[in-house]
Amino acid sequence: MARLLVADDDAGVRSFLALTLRRDGHDVSEAADGSIALRKLRDERFDLVLSDLRMPGADGMDVVRFLHEHSPEVAVIVLTAHAEVKTAVEAMRLGAFDFLQKPLESPQALRDLVRQALARSATTHPLSASVGPALSWGAASMKAVTLAVSKVARSAATVLILGESGTGKELVARAIHEQSPRAKQPFVAINCAVLSSELFASELFGHEKGSFTGAHAARKGRFELAEGGTLFFDEIAELELPLQAKLLRALEERRIDRVGGSQPIAVDVRVIAATHRDLPAMVKNGTFREDLYYRLAVVPLSIPPLSARREDILPMAEVMLAKICEPRPAMKLSQGARDALQNASFPGNARELRNLLERAVILADGPVLQAADLNLAPAAPEPAAGERVATAAPRETLEQLERAAIERALREAGGNRKRAAASLGIALRTFYDKVARHGLG
Repeated sequence: MARLLVADDDAGVRSFLALTLRRDGHDVSEAADGSIALRKLRDERFDLVLSDLRMPGADGMDVVRFLHEHSPEVAVIVLTAHAEVKTAVEAMRLGAFDFLQKPLESPQALRDLVRQALARSATTHPLSASVGPALSWGAASMKAVTLAVSKVARSAATVLILGESGTGKELVARAIHEQSPRAKQPFVAINCAVLSSELFASELFGHEKGSFTGAHAARKGRFELAEGGTLFFDEIAELELPLQAKLLRALEERRIDRVGGSQPIAVDVRVIAATHRDLPAMVKNGTFREDLYYRLAVVPLSIPPLSARREDILPMAEVMLAKICEPRPAMKLSQGARDALQNASFPGNARELRNLLERAVILADGPVLQAADLNLAPAAPEPAAGERVATAAPRETLEQLERAAIERALREAGGNRKRAAASLGIALRTFYDKVARHGLG
């Protein structure tokens, strides 16, 4: 399913296009003229736009120019009358994928062209398909990141990804892998924060049968499992110093020794690391090896926090809602909810935004999320001089409210989880995950 925008001032044509594409499972938004289309393109994220060339207000060429400048990854198909073919060709020079002449002769021709445009867009701009909603396209800072990703992916250089927790560092690592010549080989991730000194060598380098108590069979480590592909070290700053030395040796020699093994094993992996910590500061205070830092930071990439790209909040929320609600239609955001999201701080970045929306979907009473469903408290005003601030009464946490909603849904559905998930408007897999997390199992 893709998010499509259909812009045409002819209500009959617009309805025909929207109905045909919705039957194919796409999420279709409509615009009755070019000005409305441009407003939607500024506020929402779409995968493809179908736009008539002649419309009141802004016309189809204005739509094409806007996308060419601000969102070149979005595919565009223009609709034109026979006499406007020359203008349609000009639109293609500006980046439109193709044009359809009106009146449309067959729904299948429309479906085929939309399918081709979406496939071409995913190939030309694979990052939009691979990194998901944590890396929306609106902010200039994120466009710089996506450009850097496309460049570094073609090389074999080691990459260090920096950014706050929840900004999507692993998504960037996966995007680099998926755009690289190693894309068909494994992408293996390891969280350094959970690697103890006892587990480190076995997890990374593997072990031979009988090398220690419990080693009943030989086992490959992460380096071997990632052979030919990419090995991603998340939270690299959490490695203890002695373990940093062992990792550095493996990176320098491109060889590993299994625990209990007698012969070194050559490995071919592309290494990407990530952290939310200040590594240069850690190098200065002696908690991170300088030689390992320079080995990792051949190409450093910084992911800006959500607070620095607020124009991405609403497009991200729209995409996340569609994913959370699958296979049901995506819930909508009321204007109050949109305002609340736009003004929230989100110190937990994209991860916090998704968690918030998941809870809101469970608690909402209808198909439109209201500001109250988000439970986002407004920022407290600064007290006047000498004014005492009353202590707020404690209220139920979102976790407690979510658990209560799940319990109620299960009770009303007689224990049938499929019906309970449907009543809450969330995917069955998401429902199972939440049941397990709350111990309702």
